[in-house]
Amino acid sequence: MVHLQLRDKLAILSDAAKYDASCASSGTTKRHSADGKGLGSTESMGICHAYAPDGRCISLLKILMTNFCMYDCVYCVNRVSSNVQRARFTPGEVVWLTLEFYRRNYIEGLFLSSGIIKSPDETMGDMVRIARDLRLTHHFRGYIHLKTIPDASPDLIEQAGLFADRLSVNIELPSDASVARLAPQKSPQSIRKSMADLKMKIAEHGEPTMVTKKTKRFTPAGQSTQMIVGADASTDADVLARSASLYSGYGLKRVYYSAFSPIPDSSNALPLIKPPLMREHRLYQADWLTRFYGFSVQEIIAAQPEGMLDLAIDPKLSWALANRDKFPIDVNKASREILLRVPGFGTKTVGRILSSRRNKTLRYDDLVRIGATMAHAKPFIACADWTPGQSLDREGLKQRFMPPPKQLSLF
Repeated sequence: MVHLQLRDKLAILSDAAKYDASCASSGTTKRHSADGKGLGSTESMGICHAYAPDGRCISLLKILMTNFCMYDCVYCVNRVSSNVQRARFTPGEVVWLTLEFYRRNYIEGLFLSSGIIKSPDETMGDMVRIARDLRLTHHFRGYIHLKTIPDASPDLIEQAGLFADRLSVNIELPSDASVARLAPQKSPQSIRKSMADLKMKIAEHGEPTMVTKKTKRFTPAGQSTQMIVGADASTDADVLARSASLYSGYGLKRVYYSAFSPIPDSSNALPLIKPPLMREHRLYQADWLTRFYGFSVQEIIAAQPEGMLDLAIDPKLSWALANRDKFPIDVNKASREILLRVPGFGTKTVGRILSSRRNKTLRYDDLVRIGATMAHAKPFIACADWTPGQSLDREGLKQRFMPPPKQLSLF
């Protein structure tokens, strides 16, 4: 057996972790070591590799503990039948890497996932050991996100929640039928049970104790999940409907979408064309609309053929173009719910509009100063010195918002 150097393991296992998309550290409690006690922070800025939902640029050491795996999921590059180079960190090596990377200001926290070796409990036990050692032995106060193993014992999952900021259980695919076909060793029922158990534990630890009247620290950033998109025939409507049920049923903080990439090194790879990353991007945008803008999945998908989002323009603009009869709206009179549906208006922009119009009648330049993206909003709004005229009736309105055509390269 070839013994790999730590640098080689890092190269292999950081590359193997690139398919894990759950790497934003927003939502946890604020902790720092400015008082000289402990090490790390959930607030600092560093060499950043991901954007949190609140707009912060964050950096995480994102690795697999190992890419050895006893499962043979068809869509996974690390499946047991895949011909890839294997490596495995010891718990001590992961702890050392996290601390050394932090001391060099490379990272703000750790995102740790793993293939399943020997048994779910064996793997989960090592991950818990890493988080515990970081917190209790080295007093690490930075962000920790652990990808949990669905079939691991509830006791191990509970221990993980005591040390991690966020836990996630992968739902894998948009439908149970797809999981049964493409990941036959995994059980959708077991996955959902793990998510339900974690939801109950978060609620349980969120109740103040009778003695201290304080809540216990347990996964303060909540739980999330990841869904592979493009490995089966599920439409965007199917994906978004499944996400909506997960948010409502398990109290998730985030559903992450990961575009499936066929693995060319094995005859078992799915014979699918790689979907554009733009599909993944549009799903995130649609997901955001359902969570923060008051849209339903049915509204977003209604005007789309075959239940697929328009890749050329964002889903909010697509909805507005399909519902032109609802526009233009007067920004000085419209409700918050209506303003949130205007292309180019974000939640912060709408808040500023509502605040500003209490004191003055808003004009076009006021909207520009407030931060509205007027290139998108102009045809859909009216204000004191602006009306869109007949622009909403133009046949080529959609083309105005599409990127200009580019000459394809010959090489």
